Amino acid sequence: MSAPTREILDVIVSGGGIAGLTLAAAFGTAGFRVLCVDPAPPVTAEGEEGADLRSTAFLQPARALLERAGLWDRLAPHATPLEVMRIIDAGGETTAPRYTADFDAADLSEAPFGWNFPNWLLRRETAARLGELPGVEFRPGTATAGVVTREGEALVTLSDGTRAAARLLVAADGRSSPVRQALGIGVTTWRYGQKALAFAVTHPIPHGNVSTEIHRAGGPFTLVPLPDRGGLPCSAVVWMERGPEALRLAGLPAGEFEAAMSERSGHVLGPLTLVTRRSVWPIVSQIADRFAGQRTALVAEAAHVVPPIGAQGLNMSLADTACLLDLAVAAGDGLGDGPMLMAYHRRRWPEARARLAGIDLLNRAAMAGAPAWRDLRGQALRLAHGLAPVRRALMRAGLGVG
Repeated sequence: MSAPTREILDVIVSGGGIAGLTLAAAFGTAGFRVLCVDPAPPVTAEGEEGADLRSTAFLQPARALLERAGLWDRLAPHATPLEVMRIIDAGGETTAPRYTADFDAADLSEAPFGWNFPNWLLRRETAARLGELPGVEFRPGTATAGVVTREGEALVTLSDGTRAAARLLVAADGRSSPVRQALGIGVTTWRYGQKALAFAVTHPIPHGNVSTEIHRAGGPFTLVPLPDRGGLPCSAVVWMERGPEALRLAGLPAGEFEAAMSERSGHVLGPLTLVTRRSVWPIVSQIADRFAGQRTALVAEAAHVVPPIGAQGLNMSLADTACLLDLAVAAGDGLGDGPMLMAYHRRRWPEARARLAGIDLLNRAAMAGAPAWRDLRGQALRLAHGLAPVRRALMRAGLGVG
């Protein structure tokens, strides 16, 4: 008696963060049969324990992928447009701004640079989208426990004791990716001794859809527009500091913390009021030695990690997904085979490595504390902003468009 034929899925996605859920939605909408697993259920309300209080700005190119995934119409009502990227040099003896450079999206097109969303909301909407797709199964609370790849398939053992097989396995399981480790793919990591505090604030001065990045020794302090909260203007904050200082700040009583963050912001939006808990995240840059293995593709932080500067991180992840989806659709019966995955690595690795190098340089420049380096940073900002062709080129590079 012959053994029963085991179903082979098109795609298994290991990792149910924003990147993994979005990839599952994009492939499912394109008609692929997808299984997405993650060790923990997505936290989909701001007040729940473990909620991701960071925000994500989807830049212009991301919208096309979100539309392909059937997500844009869900997200659009919650979007806060980012029309101006403001960089403030506050590298003097005090936190007072020394030079302000506005990079206006209107210099490039009628569209904003992008749209900002709270991360917990993105998880809620992407998980809900998967529930609409008959070809997609999402198993929260289920981890990838083992991986074996063969010429024709990837075999995945799950933490609930079941097994699954697919022609393509996608590692979207974070910077410590178990799938990447199982395949023996190494990484190169740069450490800065920094941590980032993430939280939301209200303020009396409207943000005007301007994302403000204030540079001073220790790292940038970034205010990203969110919808009004309780009738007051609201922004998401990412405050990067040396590790010990970040931990000290995280432990301050709320009143002292509000005074410290208002001072660090240079009061550009008036006194800041903390409206969420504070979360702390380590800052590193990291890139995998290769973005593909047998029957496996690495995306998002399994492939690359960058500091939260210029809204690059998740947008690089969505570029991974868009590239992989285009190749998968074109591959037909060759889904997940060697030529497809080699093409993915060749397209994405060099671009990610170059972008990582640029962000690494920006972060180190932002951290610089010596007066000479602070002055050089300020002069470079003035030069880049003052020359219109350079300014437009930098904006296009930040968006990832030609």
